[in-house]
Amino acid sequence: MENYLSVVQQDFEKTLKNSYTTTLSLALTINDEGNPAQFEAISKKLIAANPNLDCVQLVPNGIITYVYPYEANKAALGFNVLKSKSHRAEALKSIESQKIYFAGPIDLLQGGKGIVGRLPIYKNNKFWGFSAVVIRLDNIVSFFEKHSPKNANYDIQLSKINPITKKEDFYLNGPTNLKNLQNVSATISDGGWKLYLIDKNPASLIDSKIIMIGVFGFILSILFGFLTTSILQIPIDLRSLLEQQAGTILESELKFKTFFDQAAVGIANISKDDGKFITINNKFASLLGYSTQEMKTKSFMEITHPEDLEIDLEHLNKLKNGEINKYAIEKRYFKKNGKIIWVKLTVSKLKTSDGFDASYISIVENISKRKIAEKKSKEYQKKIESLINTIDGIVWECEAETFQFNFVSNKVETILGYTPQEWLASPTFWQDHIHPDDKPNTLNFCSNKLKLLEDHDFEYRMIAKDGSVVWLRDIVNVIQDKDGASCLRGIMIDITKTKLTEYELHNSFDLVTEQNKRLLNFSYIVSHNLRSHTSNIISLTDLIQTADSEKEIQEYVCLLQNVSNALNETLENLNEVVNIQSNLGLVIENIKPNEYIANAIEILSDKIKLKGVAIQTSIGDNISLRYNPAYFESILYNLISNAIRYSHPDRVPEISIDVVEEDNTTVLTVTDNGIGIDLEKQGDKMFGMYKKFTNNPESKGIGLFITKNQIEAMGGRITVESKPNIGTTFKIYIS
Repeated sequence: MENYLSVVQQDFEKTLKNSYTTTLSLALTINDEGNPAQFEAISKKLIAANPNLDCVQLVPNGIITYVYPYEANKAALGFNVLKSKSHRAEALKSIESQKIYFAGPIDLLQGGKGIVGRLPIYKNNKFWGFSAVVIRLDNIVSFFEKHSPKNANYDIQLSKINPITKKEDFYLNGPTNLKNLQNVSATISDGGWKLYLIDKNPASLIDSKIIMIGVFGFILSILFGFLTTSILQIPIDLRSLLEQQAGTILESELKFKTFFDQAAVGIANISKDDGKFITINNKFASLLGYSTQEMKTKSFMEITHPEDLEIDLEHLNKLKNGEINKYAIEKRYFKKNGKIIWVKLTVSKLKTSDGFDASYISIVENISKRKIAEKKSKEYQKKIESLINTIDGIVWECEAETFQFNFVSNKVETILGYTPQEWLASPTFWQDHIHPDDKPNTLNFCSNKLKLLEDHDFEYRMIAKDGSVVWLRDIVNVIQDKDGASCLRGIMIDITKTKLTEYELHNSFDLVTEQNKRLLNFSYIVSHNLRSHTSNIISLTDLIQTADSEKEIQEYVCLLQNVSNALNETLENLNEVVNIQSNLGLVIENIKPNEYIANAIEILSDKIKLKGVAIQTSIGDNISLRYNPAYFESILYNLISNAIRYSHPDRVPEISIDVVEEDNTTVLTVTDNGIGIDLEKQGDKMFGMYKKFTNNPESKGIGLFITKNQIEAMGGRITVESKPNIGTTFKIYIS
């Protein structure tokens, strides 16, 4: 029984191995782009050469995409075996073992039950999918029925552990409860099946010496006859076995020759000793323009491009030394006409039955078109990059969802100081280098425009590598596909100089506007004051002309002299104001406030002693300000002298001078405890020319007007806080 079981097992495994040849032939039809060449024509020949097969399939990424015959099996198209609960486990076994594995029997989508043999295919060391064959369960049953005639004394049974239920399933007619039956079994490793041979008439276990003695003589009598017959039968059986094996070998050779000659790729058997071609298929020879006989006179070294030979031999030595099992490279061959052809070469060992290296199998695919296309693509890319790098802006591309950049032109180094490599190294480089003040608005603006799938154009600031601030105008195109925005492309233009020019123009405009306001105000003042004096002069001259006596004339002349002096004083004041407002090139220096305070105190020392004024300052000697020295001296003098002039008669005058910081701005404060000002009544006239708020004869109404003009000429401003009978504080904001 065991011998016969071994024969059945070998025959069944031989049938399965024929399927392996078929799947390998299908796998070799797949080109470098991952598409099968002449799938239907080659599949037709493979099915015809192996009648046990019902269907062949190509299954890229686990999805059944190509089937033959089409009509009978089209129901299986689009099915994903790697996502199916009933198919996934056994499909993964073929990937793990990296060899063919027979799954099932399973329910077929095209109807019925069958087994599916799947061979995993790898392209460029990546899993491509499966090459598969389908054998219907009816054909398997028929196979075992041929090995189990009706009058045989044994039954054949085939079983397998169900990958889902984990129970043993039986697939052939016959006993399934083998616990009390005499049987022998063997395992079919390529599919995880178990093959049983079961005795139909197990020997009776009669423990009787009488029967044993009687039967022994009978057995002994026929034994001699059986041996004689068997010896005579040996030549006949041997001849039959040889004929059967010869037929099998011939069939295998025919299949291999069909596969070898009709393969869509070049295949060659190469000597391990001298590298010469032992056997070569027509495809290989035609690629190089030689006949197969001409190729057998050459070695692979003779036709390999010198620049590629070293790397080829290096890999071959590693293969020969057992460091690798196979290798694949892209190399160049010389054709018979001297032209060059690019191929993808895959080399592996061919071993003898006892495990020794016999020769090498080389498989080549023509990739010249791809190489030419790649070369043109690289040349075109270089032209595009060269063109891009001449553009006066940063050309870029980024992912729409994450704003992660995948291209930045070399101009980024000129504009921002970063190399493209530095930019692309961080997925959030752009967001991280936007000016903090602009970042929220910039990101929100981009996100909103992206949701609307609108192209956009906006301005913002980025921090350059040297820490400087660069203004950019970003012109963005939203690239769309069927799912929405796929990426963003644009150009960043450096507009820093433009922004600085705009800023300067804006400041100039503000300055001109302010000057115009001052000029208009000044014209009103001049018109009013000069008209007043000239009217007085005209009136007095008229009176002099009509005077009746010398004494009267003398009185009018004295009055005319007073008016003339007043006019002169007015002209001097107006001239000072003109000088302040027209002086655009003021000298700015580092000055020590304490030195100028001391100078003002010295000038006003008589008045300070007269009224017993107490002046305090908390400004440190190390404090300095950037200001025009003459203006600072004038401002201090006017504010201190006013504080003394308008001191309260009922208390000791106190003046406090300090320098403080308000909102990152330096402020000079001068505070007194004098009579104060009613700002509700006089606030809008505080800094007007010739505006007086008391009857003090020393008041001329020009000091605060000049002080305000000097401060504004320095780019600052002045404010006042005051309450009647409490005191006043002036604040000078220094720009």
